[in-house]
Amino acid sequence: MTNKIFLVIPSLNPDDQLAKTVKGMLDIGFENIVLVDDGSDDAHKANFPAASNNVTILTHEVNRGKGVALKTAFAYVKDNFPDAAGVVTADGDGQHTPADVLRCAREIEDKRQIILGCRDFSGPDVPGKSRFGNGVTSFIFKTLCGKAISDTQTGLRGFPACLLGYLCDISGDRFEYETNMLLRCIGDNVQIKEIKIETVYLDDNRATHFRPVRDSIRIYRFLINYILSSFVSFIADISLFYVFSRIFARAFNSPAMVPIIATVCARVISSGINYYINRTKVFESKQQVKKTLLKYYALAIPQMLVSAGAVTLLTLVFGAHSFGSSIIKIFVDTVIFLVSFRIQKSWVFKGEKNV
Repeated sequence: MTNKIFLVIPSLNPDDQLAKTVKGMLDIGFENIVLVDDGSDDAHKANFPAASNNVTILTHEVNRGKGVALKTAFAYVKDNFPDAAGVVTADGDGQHTPADVLRCAREIEDKRQIILGCRDFSGPDVPGKSRFGNGVTSFIFKTLCGKAISDTQTGLRGFPACLLGYLCDISGDRFEYETNMLLRCIGDNVQIKEIKIETVYLDDNRATHFRPVRDSIRIYRFLINYILSSFVSFIADISLFYVFSRIFARAFNSPAMVPIIATVCARVISSGINYYINRTKVFESKQQVKKTLLKYYALAIPQMLVSAGAVTLLTLVFGAHSFGSSIIKIFVDTVIFLVSFRIQKSWVFKGEKNV
């Protein structure tokens, strides 16, 4: 089996652990190892093992990021080895044992399924930043995407050959690529299978090139973009609601009608803004505009009615006027905001069944 599975190890400025990792993988039976030198400096290039019949080294002249390094290797295998059964990725710093990497490789099947080697973060030896980072990301995946993934940041992953082209089309250059990969797989109905692996941290994980602030922003970009998209639309919606409330308060004698009409008029404009940003920047949907637009408004119209009804009811209950209605609307739409993300991710901008 391992003669048709390619082991991919991206590396930047490795220490002597990389050669030990490669030797361990060769000893356990891997025959095709692809190392990607992602712009390492001259002082660290000596730590790469020599190329051989079993070891291929692909080189980036400058650092381009882990995401690009992985895609470089995926494209190399796809273009040059049509008989390959799949690819397993691992880190070169010794965090993944040869036995666990081999287990992941053996789980690869010729179907739309990826394998995740998942660590146990409850142990006392797990660095605090790793436990916190994975906990936050896992919570976001569960809350907003409806998918429980115990180790969202694992670098030990297995992919069948049929998905290599698909993986090359996923956006992301650095650590965010691995998060984007999971998001796309969830959206496109690619199955995710977890297997438990040994949790190994050498020297408190000091060898990592993860930059806590910059890379965390990249990883959570999809959520940040959604929040910004919703915020822009929200500001437009609230502002227009307030303006229309003032206008229609003079035109209608019935206080109950004003919030409803103002909500409808404001939402027609703000929803168009929200749809465009979500489709192009947040979910990066490749489906036809007509298809997603129909779904979007099939969701937006009921949301609008729920918002209008709830705001109207609470406005009457509390006897609020223009400013008070706007405050009530902020509370109501915050709840709708959280529900809407799940529905847009899982239905409106959900990928096609066939990748």
